[in-house]
Amino acid sequence: MDIDSRLRRARAARGPWRGGNRFELLDEGERFFGRMLESIAAARQYVLLEMYLVRSGVVSARFVAVLAQAARAGRRVCVVLDAFGSLGLSQEERRQLTDSGVELRLFNPLRWQNRLRNLLRDHRKLLLVDGQIAFIGGAGLTDQFALDRGNGSPWRDLMVEMTGPIVGDWQRAFARTWRECGGEIGSLEAPLPSQPVQGARGRMVLSEAQPRSALACAVLQRIAHARKRAWIMSAYFVPSGRLRKALRRAARRGVDVRLLVPGPKTDHPWVRHAARRFYGKLLRSGVKIFEYQPRMLHGKMIVCDGWVSIGSANLDRWSFRWNLEANQEIADETFASTAAGVFAADCEVSEPLSRLHWPQRALLDRLRERIAGTAHVWLDGLRRPR
Repeated sequence: MDIDSRLRRARAARGPWRGGNRFELLDEGERFFGRMLESIAAARQYVLLEMYLVRSGVVSARFVAVLAQAARAGRRVCVVLDAFGSLGLSQEERRQLTDSGVELRLFNPLRWQNRLRNLLRDHRKLLLVDGQIAFIGGAGLTDQFALDRGNGSPWRDLMVEMTGPIVGDWQRAFARTWRECGGEIGSLEAPLPSQPVQGARGRMVLSEAQPRSALACAVLQRIAHARKRAWIMSAYFVPSGRLRKALRRAARRGVDVRLLVPGPKTDHPWVRHAARRFYGKLLRSGVKIFEYQPRMLHGKMIVCDGWVSIGSANLDRWSFRWNLEANQEIADETFASTAAGVFAADCEVSEPLSRLHWPQRALLDRLRERIAGTAHVWLDGLRRPR
């Protein structure tokens, strides 16, 4: 079956392409946390937050405070946290939210009787305010992403701020998650902005823990049709056979194919080892691989010519099979040029892997790759409960 056929048959949700939007790439925690907090504080009607990783600290305290303040001021504040990803949020901060009037719900609470169903997680990172502005990306509400946390370099991540018709699609997506967590969200009235004459085209793409992912198929389609560049930034890159084949084919036909992946500074070293067992064949096909050096790379971005996808999804089967994921696709040459500039700057502070020297890597590294690869194959074989 070709890529276009798989895309048509994919069962994950996709929104329509919508024009007239404004997108801004926010590439540091200081910027995107600041803008998110400002938007919540300026809310007039409601705030909707869906988040995977939340851990008590300086960042969480700032968000809890501004969310509680909005609720006390009469705004409706609805928060969905993943039950596993938010284990690090203290009971005190949870009470601070609910006591102020915040409506707090947990996605898939952990229970022994759920067995493998406990692996189903809401990995999305989404903020919406008044139906006017949305933020989507890969960062959680923890001090690991903050520039001023004082105990080491922050994780490298990206968020997109957006306004325009596309915000309505994200609001409907949040409403579906809210429904899964306990009921209808009801009416959320807000004046929608009129359609601008000019603006970027964008599309919401969701992966909803299905074997066939529209998000994955869209990436494969773009790589297959790329003419100049196919650049992938991924925090946990354990690609499927189809993705590896698409990358090799693109490189062989002259496309500039680059992978920006974590270096030694990673929170999941065995995932890195599992991925590295594929690098030799990719390098021999002309794929350029860069291992990011300064800090932990957590960003997730794909740039194919004038198309960009940014969000929460890691490009592996585990992510698509077990997680709710959310990415924003943007078809705009100006935005793609900005994203490519950010990507290229990160490559400048990364270590390029050598096709010639790769076979000479240490025996211990090869052993780790074999062990991690075996474990990954076993985990990949777990069947998702229906």
